[in-house]
Amino acid sequence: MQQPSHAVEEIDGDESERILTVAAAIDVAKASGMVCVRRPHPSIEGRRTSTVWEVASTTNSVLALGEDLVAHGVQRVVLESTSDYWRPFFYLLEAAGLVVWLVNARDVKQVTGRPKTDKLDAVWLAKLNERGMLRPSFVPPREIRALRDYTRLRTELVEERSRHKQRLEKLLEDALIKLSSVATNLLGVSARAMIEALIAGQRDPKVLADLARGRLATKRAALIEALTGRFDDHHGDLAQLLLDQIDACSDKVDRLTARIEALVAELPEPTPPTDGPAPSDVPVGHDPEAQRLSTVERLDEVPGIAERAAQVIIAEVGIDMTRFPTPAHLVSWAKLSPQTIQSGPRAKAGKTGKGNRYLKGVLGEVATAAAKTDTFLGARYRRLIRRRGKQRALVAVARSVLVIVWHLLNDPDARYLDLGADYHTTRLDPDRRARDLVRQLQALGHTVTLAPAA
Repeated sequence: MQQPSHAVEEIDGDESERILTVAAAIDVAKASGMVCVRRPHPSIEGRRTSTVWEVASTTNSVLALGEDLVAHGVQRVVLESTSDYWRPFFYLLEAAGLVVWLVNARDVKQVTGRPKTDKLDAVWLAKLNERGMLRPSFVPPREIRALRDYTRLRTELVEERSRHKQRLEKLLEDALIKLSSVATNLLGVSARAMIEALIAGQRDPKVLADLARGRLATKRAALIEALTGRFDDHHGDLAQLLLDQIDACSDKVDRLTARIEALVAELPEPTPPTDGPAPSDVPVGHDPEAQRLSTVERLDEVPGIAERAAQVIIAEVGIDMTRFPTPAHLVSWAKLSPQTIQSGPRAKAGKTGKGNRYLKGVLGEVATAAAKTDTFLGARYRRLIRRRGKQRALVAVARSVLVIVWHLLNDPDARYLDLGADYHTTRLDPDRRARDLVRQLQALGHTVTLAPAA
């Protein structure tokens, strides 16, 4: 027998690859869903049959469908994530006691050349389901979904408020008012008072500049120049409308924040892990004498994570880390690790992918803030930016933050322990570090002679 030229590797199968006896799939649409149930043929051994029918997407129809699928002994139901139309089927069938998977549309593409109909789509989806060829998407539990709705709406309102601020700045530029060039915050106390005075009819730049408070008052000469323009009545009407919109968004954001804080406080604490302690290279540890903190307070200890960022992270990933067996699973789901592309002897890193835009957005803000600190994460950013560039260094820091978050959520007793900005420097071999420095000096044309210190 000829021996293989390379080492033979045995790869264990995933639980999702288990072949099912009775499987179901639903091709969902806005008003209905095409259901397919596949089971063994009643009389011919080795053959399977597919039963296909259409069901309305109303609550009563889906509830009746759940009873039928339970009666058929369906082991798993698969839905394609088509817009938001999958939600009634997922929520109601899950409540009926069925195992329901939501799968990504790119994982269930049709075979080239096959006709495209709802019936054939449902049959194809059921075949993939029974053979274990699909991966379920992460759908958080009900209380996390409710929290996620609040945090996402708050994020969208903050973005809308920012757009209104930009429109206000453009309006002032159109009126030849250069206030944003002098004032850092266009809606600060001083700048807001000046804009309201302009709306009220005040046009004298000296009188407007006298409204400055704090450090902005020291820039009176620059303010007089910036406030000299052609602000007329139509600018005042539009500015007032924009200020009203900004105030309305701010009021709604405050109401949502209060509701989010109440929902986060009602969440249970994560359950203790069953495995051992965290690895030594992860800045997470245990302090038995430390005060017990809530989940948000423990996340707040990580550099770059503030209270609102912690709320968004909890809303997007939940607090049950059994959904993500390892930190690598969470990082992969969040699309913060590049794909590996291998063809023959060549291998390269691909793109990270889109992922959850709300989670990636807040992790990007956290990484940007952490990069400015004199901490382990800040030092990691400065080490990577020299050879990988700014964007990849930020993604790497965001990935490190998410790994830390996984350990903090996986263990309610874990606390963030910063390893220090000199963590990697102290772990280097002194002799190797000296050789590297000597080599760099020799490359610059210097002759180096080392002598031991006294």
